[in-house]
Amino acid sequence: MRKTFAQTLIDLADRDPRVLLLTGDLGFMVLEPFIERHPDRFFNAGVAEQNMLGMAAGLAQAGFIPFCYSIVTFAALRPYEFIRNGAILQHLPVRVVSVGGGFEYGDAGPTHHGVEDIAIMRAQPGMMTVAPADAAQARTALRATWDMPTPIYYRLGKDDSYALPGLDGAFAVGRANQLRKGRDLLFVTAGAIAREVVAAADALAERGIQVSVLVVPTFNPDPADDLAAALASVPLAISVEAHYINGGVGSLTAEIIAERAIPTRLIRCGVRENHDGLSGSQAYYQRKHGIAAEPLVETAVNALQTAS
Repeated sequence: MRKTFAQTLIDLADRDPRVLLLTGDLGFMVLEPFIERHPDRFFNAGVAEQNMLGMAAGLAQAGFIPFCYSIVTFAALRPYEFIRNGAILQHLPVRVVSVGGGFEYGDAGPTHHGVEDIAIMRAQPGMMTVAPADAAQARTALRATWDMPTPIYYRLGKDDSYALPGLDGAFAVGRANQLRKGRDLLFVTAGAIAREVVAAADALAERGIQVSVLVVPTFNPDPADDLAAALASVPLAISVEAHYINGGVGSLTAEIIAERAIPTRLIRCGVRENHDGLSGSQAYYQRKHGIAAEPLVETAVNALQTAS
């Protein structure tokens, strides 16, 4: 989604001189087209993400719309106080653009794994969070939200080539996208991990299991009504996220079930433990934490057998 973001931002900057791009010394081989097109609206803050977000707050106060680009952990965690005290508490249109959620920087180790960012962002009522499932949805989401008056956190995957079947770039603030409808169970997911969820749903369909798939692309506002309607139609829901199980889409799903008294069993699939010292690829970590297609199929089959 990185190159899609950069190209879409160029299109927006061509239309509006308020659009600026800041980076924390990252984005090489991705951001150059924007830099070449609008060199006077690009700022490399260096490896100083707190300063970058402080700059962005000042630029937003001056009437600009700054987009701050970095890897998830450096965009969301290192400058979090600056995001909170600047963009959020002062209601400024700062855009925090994070890349590589979950384990997309697998071999780089836990310092580069973004597995708590949605939790900390949705804890702030004033911060909209957008987590597209593929590049086409990222483009639509950026076009739909770029000039909103609130601060926004974008959680982008790295892959620009994959298109999620049935999504077709659809996006609306505060709404979920239902890709499949089935009466046996519901998968609820957010972000690029939806690719594994759809693969699991396809494998389950081959076994005769009817599966619904719901993609949640926004938090604050949450797609509460869409979630409630989908949950009420199945006996079992499985949330899937490349994120800690606390604070993300699994927590949101549990909150909707509890607050609306929906009689649906929920199983949360996500990261449940800290790094154990072993390193590997994105695929390795997704299998290890049970959020790849194969372990998701096993989780679903076991849950359905237990219920029957």
